[in-house]
Amino acid sequence: MVPTPRSFEHLVLDRLAAQVGARYVLTRPSDIEPFVTGIRFGAGNALAVVQPGSLVELWRVLQVCSHAKLIVIPQAANTGLTGGSTPDGDDYDRPVVVISMRRLATVRLLQGGRQVLCLPGATLHQLERMLKPLGRAPHSEIGSSCIGASVIGGVCNNSGGALLRRGPAYTELAMYARIDARGQLQLVNHLGIELPPDEEEAIQLVETGRFDDDLVSWRGAASDPDYAQHVRDVEAETPARFNADPRRLHEASGSAGKLVVIAVRLDTFALDTGAAVFHLATDQESVLTDVRRHVLQHFRHLPIAAEYIHRDAMQMASDHGRDMFWLIRTLGTQRLPLLFSLKSRLDRLARRWCGPGISDRLLQAASRFLPPNLPARPRALAQRYEHHLLLKVPHDGLEEARAFLRARFHAARTGEYLECDAAEGERLFLHRFVAAGAANRFRAVHPETVEDIVAFDVALRRNDQAWHLPLDADLAPRVQHALRYGHFFCHVFHLDYIVKKGEDTERIKRRLAEMFDRKGAEYPAEHNVGHQYRAKPALARFYRELDPCNCFNPGIGKLPKYFRYADEANTNPATPIGRQA
Repeated sequence: MVPTPRSFEHLVLDRLAAQVGARYVLTRPSDIEPFVTGIRFGAGNALAVVQPGSLVELWRVLQVCSHAKLIVIPQAANTGLTGGSTPDGDDYDRPVVVISMRRLATVRLLQGGRQVLCLPGATLHQLERMLKPLGRAPHSEIGSSCIGASVIGGVCNNSGGALLRRGPAYTELAMYARIDARGQLQLVNHLGIELPPDEEEAIQLVETGRFDDDLVSWRGAASDPDYAQHVRDVEAETPARFNADPRRLHEASGSAGKLVVIAVRLDTFALDTGAAVFHLATDQESVLTDVRRHVLQHFRHLPIAAEYIHRDAMQMASDHGRDMFWLIRTLGTQRLPLLFSLKSRLDRLARRWCGPGISDRLLQAASRFLPPNLPARPRALAQRYEHHLLLKVPHDGLEEARAFLRARFHAARTGEYLECDAAEGERLFLHRFVAAGAANRFRAVHPETVEDIVAFDVALRRNDQAWHLPLDADLAPRVQHALRYGHFFCHVFHLDYIVKKGEDTERIKRRLAEMFDRKGAEYPAEHNVGHQYRAKPALARFYRELDPCNCFNPGIGKLPKYFRYADEANTNPATPIGRQA
């Protein structure tokens, strides 16, 4: 007897539960909602959310899903901004299973911390905490929009961040699962660690770390070795870094869920000590252009970070990011994932009686009683000037920075700068940190005036000298706030356009994309394309090569969602569990 579709789904769920335990196979809508809804964009349906507790369980879950010909969406922390780690709607041709990696959070040190071996649920904060006592630091700091973000998520999305000298997250050393053109599940070990051929035995050794040091090869890149020199070329007609850069698309790096990444090796870096922060402020775009070009061309020591923030974004962070600022300053970032989880739970429970976003409204009301984010001196500059650059300089580069800034600003009288004390510098960077979330808060507490946010992260060419992009005259009246901030020396900008109620956000998004195309910009810069952007040909080709059957994270980059990238759904893509003749 051929089972009905319902009994097929029950059989699949039973087999998944047999691998991880029934409590870790979520099917109720209220339970799966946090995993199928993105933090800014993206929402869809799933047959189940599965939470494996070991790499062997993960491998067995993949075997079940592969045999049943299900769609798999691998998800680490679900902190992406473009909907690339959640389902997108309900128009898939096969059932969808989201595999949450949060229980797989092991990090292991290699050669005393020279490198780390990270499993898919490991977070940046966890890695930072582990390395700090060793005088080492990870590739990325916790970014403004990704509190709780995973390490491997950054690699899969070519994430960049604020640390100028390190470039996008990148490694050639990874273990991953893929489904080949014949539909067969494969385990690929390119970790540079000699492991046994049996899949489960190899996976278990990676998880436990029970392999000898002499089995570890030190060949192969575990970070971008060329970026510090690459970013200095201010005459180049290409961006310094962007998501679809073919230079840095390699297996796990840039894979965006088209592989299931099991582990990666990454370089670590010596901690910078004795650094200082300079706050530069001006009303002239050309002043910061000159600073960028001079520092990148002539400074012996590159800054640690060079963060831009426009006055409007400064003000938005002051008005709608104050509670987050003081929560982080008081509690640190380690408790924020738990607080966000509680916040989401409150919103779900109260939605029926209070409408959406009750937690944001309560927090915004409470924030009026908190002190300002910024101390007096930086706050005064924020009010006087339009453009702001936060320059964090290593100890060895302080004297050349002081000499240059003194000559540049005192002679030209085109702005001001501060050499911040420790508290001012820390609070300025934290203020920049909360700027990204401030737009979300504004949208949540002003639903009567806001249609939505149109967000871009854009990489301009390295030789661009006009980087402050005003809206076209016909678009400006349709946008309530245009918020601009970014990684200035990399020429990567985050642009949040808060659209007025009743306006056509899709039309505005298309017009903005046309504007950036005319400028020769690349986008997205350091988020993945998700379901918001169309993958350019090189990136689309990369995705198809990684996942020829379109079984993992289908639909990203506006590619077809259907089996083998068909334009129309195939009602019988293969013979799954329970449907054999």
